Amino acid sequence: MSTILLLYLLFTAADASAQEEKAAAEGYVGDEVCAACHQDLLAHYEKTPHAKVFTSKNARTPLMQRGCEACHGPGAAHVQAGGAKGAKGLLHLRADRTEESAKQNAACLSCHKGDERLYWHGSTHESLDLSCSSCHTVMQAVSRAGLLSARTEMETCSSCHLIARSQQFQNYHMPVREGKMSCGSCHNAHGTIADKLISDHTINDNCYRCHAEKRGPFLWEHAPVYENCLNCHQPHGSPRAAMLKLSLPRLCQQCHPSGHAGSPRAPDDRFVIGSSCLQCHPNIHGSNHPSGNRFQR
Repeated sequence: MSTILLLYLLFTAADASAQEEKAAAEGYVGDEVCAACHQDLLAHYEKTPHAKVFTSKNARTPLMQRGCEACHGPGAAHVQAGGAKGAKGLLHLRADRTEESAKQNAACLSCHKGDERLYWHGSTHESLDLSCSSCHTVMQAVSRAGLLSARTEMETCSSCHLIARSQQFQNYHMPVREGKMSCGSCHNAHGTIADKLISDHTINDNCYRCHAEKRGPFLWEHAPVYENCLNCHQPHGSPRAAMLKLSLPRLCQQCHPSGHAGSPRAPDDRFVIGSSCLQCHPNIHGSNHPSGNRFQR
């Protein structure tokens, strides 16, 4: 054996020994000790992305190499107390431990920081003392992606947002139930700079990502459309076509109370049959025709 190789092996062994001594001093016991008692949890945990990342081979940081203790903290006090749940320093990643929500979130954000979680601090969910475990399950892969606490994203969000869930069962709705989009298509649950956790800067910008033909610019702009799509539409679902808030012509008459369509729903009124106002004003989102100031062209 060469001298260089021998020195390398000695140095590696000394470094490993020093790391073990440091870990013992900080109260870390290692995954083997955790697995000795928590075999039932380990069977589910091994199927999660965390189990594949929190290893000496795949870990991106020294903390990740701690395995179970990377999230739960040093386990020496827990072991010395005979597995007592109230052991000092051991973090329980459970949704019912609201008093520890800040600690739970800090543990998760030590790895999951930046990007979509850039605005978590001060966000709606953080202000309500929700923890990451309110929506995610660390120890079990319930969903196909994201370690959500329910099978799908819609089911997870619906556990709190019951009205939005009920609107999904209206005749006309966003295709969330069908799996063509999810709540995260429009919202960022971890925080944004916009209202209602909208992913874009404004509601209209959010809608234009799919409905680009409504963006314009138009020679003749319809003021309520330019202001906010939700002036006329329900975002999650409605019993009316195009997810309108009211049936036509009543929706139009909120702003246009006078004019030729002054007797809505009258059976002999030629202005409210069929598509109502839209049978003469079809380009209601805006027109580029020189004679389209009334959105007829």
